Amino acid sequence: MKMILLLAAAFTLPWTASAYEAAYPMTAAGFCEIKKLPAGSVLRTTSRGGYFDENNGLFLRLFKTINQNKVPMTVPVEAKMMPGTMVFYLDQASAKRKDLQLPVGVTRQGLPTRMVASVGIRGGYTQESYEENLARLRAWIKTQKKWRVVGEPYAVYWHGPFTLAPFKRSEVHLPVQNIN
Repeated sequence: MKMILLLAAAFTLPWTASAYEAAYPMTAAGFCEIKKLPAGSVLRTTSRGGYFDENNGLFLRLFKTINQNKVPMTVPVEAKMMPGTMVFYLDQASAKRKDLQLPVGVTRQGLPTRMVASVGIRGGYTQESYEENLARLRAWIKTQKKWRVVGEPYAVYWHGPFTLAPFKRSEVHLPVQNIN
């Protein structure tokens, strides 16, 4: 019951990325850009099915892990669609900790610096929104002659699952490489 109350309190009201340590800057809603993501340390969990089939199960698994280890919330989380995968960025202090207790299904991983094409989104975290904005991003990247796609797309979520849809911000990323 305590966990449910904590979740409700943490995610019922809209909150902004500025309320938590951000791993990198948010892309403005409605815009496409190329951006460099810094290296970081993350917690990762994966499901057997697709991301949208999980019904927030991936997020809750990571939330329980960070809550039990007293790790501060950070933004954003990143989600690959198939198989459903979610990563949570560790803040700088937690990234140095050697005592994190990770349950079965949650692993720790380092991410290198990455270049991505990004589209900023406002609204609910739905499969339809993800697919629509992925198509928009793919069309935009075709106009960027200096860049080519070098990896699979993924979603980036800036707000908790219980934030009302009009207040949610997200992105779709495509890993890219400069061809000049």
